[in-house]
Amino acid sequence: MSTFVVENRIWDQAETLPRGELAALQGAKLAETVERVQRIPFYQRKFAEAGISPGQIKSVDDLQRLPFTTKADLREEYPLGMLAVDRADVARYHGSSGTTGKPTMVAYTRNDLNTWANLCARFLTGGGLLPEHSVQIAFGYGLFTGGFGLHYGVERVGASVIPAAAGNTPKQIMLMLDMQVDALVCTPSYALNISEFIIQNDIPRNALNLKYAHFGGEPWTEDMRTRIEDELGILCFNNYGLSEVIGPGVSGECAVRDGMHISEDAFMVECINPETLEPVAPGEEGELVFTSLCKEAMPIIRYRTRDIASLNPEPCACGRTSVRMSRVTGRSDDMLIIKGVNVYPSQIEQALLRVEGTAPHYRIEVDRPDRKDVATVKVEMTEDRFSPSVKEMQELKDKIDRAIQGITGLRMNIELVSPNSLERFVGKAQRVIDHRKKG
Repeated sequence: MSTFVVENRIWDQAETLPRGELAALQGAKLAETVERVQRIPFYQRKFAEAGISPGQIKSVDDLQRLPFTTKADLREEYPLGMLAVDRADVARYHGSSGTTGKPTMVAYTRNDLNTWANLCARFLTGGGLLPEHSVQIAFGYGLFTGGFGLHYGVERVGASVIPAAAGNTPKQIMLMLDMQVDALVCTPSYALNISEFIIQNDIPRNALNLKYAHFGGEPWTEDMRTRIEDELGILCFNNYGLSEVIGPGVSGECAVRDGMHISEDAFMVECINPETLEPVAPGEEGELVFTSLCKEAMPIIRYRTRDIASLNPEPCACGRTSVRMSRVTGRSDDMLIIKGVNVYPSQIEQALLRVEGTAPHYRIEVDRPDRKDVATVKVEMTEDRFSPSVKEMQELKDKIDRAIQGITGLRMNIELVSPNSLERFVGKAQRVIDHRKKG
């Protein structure tokens, strides 16, 4: 029997629509979206190439007849080739948080911003947020959609916002203590930095008023959730979104925390085999594909996210009727193929968090000397396990080796490094260096 970790609360009636009504609503909105994208030359070409006219798309069953859209397509249309409205109708621009090259720009009308705030309010409410709470947002406030998306979602719920932005951990802690903040919004890797600072500076946990955290922006494991909750004494909730689709608000956890409910009145979701592009069965991992149903400025059709997850259509005890998605286990373009085996960084994290004496800070380096793949995992030790004893260090390395092999099936070189020696991240963590891609 499912249990609720917080009071089970639902933001709006659209979250509990019977599946038949939801399918009819999706079909009508899909037809409208297909008409809307005809204002975009890219989609005009795509539809012509596929021999499809908008009038042929009448129900959810017609979705798979439509062409895919990729990140490369968006880059080719940079900056505003995917705009479906006049620039005078745009209220705000954001961009992807890509670390290299030009960002993929996205645009929002006033109605889009209103929709976005409402979608974020849904998962925040599901995760315990109340109007009387205060929320510290430690996401970047810039082109990245995370900061502003959550900001307006919190305000829509009626709670107060402390827009702390990313970084400056001592100041973040000061604000949490002085303002008696109820909830934290950031990446899970930055929450680890915050927890680490609190522990290292002997700040009593009961001095904090934190009750909840809402994490997004990067994949994270259940083991990391357990560690953060234990260290900070809070409940952590997972949410998912991406700028190309709308930003945060695509899905989020409810009080049951058994998958993230997708806002299916706003997005249609598919899960496909990234190689064959065919649908995978419920519960089977594949690449998520999203079609927007109510975006005005930049509607998108069958966007290939590269994010790997699974879908669960079974009813949830919370009463929401939407399909739930699992955690994102990795990205198809971040997946490492080592000695012919598919490996995601999240699998390494999962293994490390199960070995006592290791900190959840690591780096994976892959090389190919003599035409053979060699993977090295640099692992930080915790202060209490940092020892000059060669025997103790070897025992710890052996434990890590067995844990990684148990999950991935691969042996990797383990390199123990001293506490606090690996880079910390305030945004998305960069965990992998693949030297095979160089030269």
